[in-house]
Amino acid sequence: MKLCIFCSANQNIDPEFFTMTEELGRWAARNGHSIVFGGHDAGLMHAVSKAAKEAGGQVIGVVPRKIEEMGRLSPYLDVHIPTENLTDRKDLMMLQGDAFIILPGGIGTLDELFTVAAAATLQFHQKPIILWNMKGFWDSLINCMDDLQQKGVIRGHWQDYIFVVSKLTEIEQKLSK
Repeated sequence: MKLCIFCSANQNIDPEFFTMTEELGRWAARNGHSIVFGGHDAGLMHAVSKAAKEAGGQVIGVVPRKIEEMGRLSPYLDVHIPTENLTDRKDLMMLQGDAFIILPGGIGTLDELFTVAAAATLQFHQKPIILWNMKGFWDSLINCMDDLQQKGVIRGHWQDYIFVVSKLTEIEQKLSK
């Protein structure tokens, strides 16, 4: 299975997020899953790609040329797929991935989450979307989504297509179904 990981490229975040992300990368490799990610060499992107690669897994980077021009390309890529921009990157990652795992991140990660979630609501795909709520990181987003649900602006129940988990074992269980 190709696990598409959306996450932060920032370094100044909770150190435990790095530890948990590295565990995900090692687990994916041990279980024969490939990692598909944005190809950046920093933050949680770096952590998941390095851990997966060092554990013998395959790492696929879908990388906007701007990141390459900045000299920020991950050194842990087995497959390098260049793109012109972020929109192309999201489209290719959505095609490449068999499941989406969303780790802590900012605006870019939210953009990626909502792109794959909106596509799921319109049945462009039926791939699992897993929001890993590390240490309650996504609590405010979950509350916002619940509020939007109550206000009737979300079609269906958002937790029918975005699965919230708090630990790696729950990701394992969700992907084994």
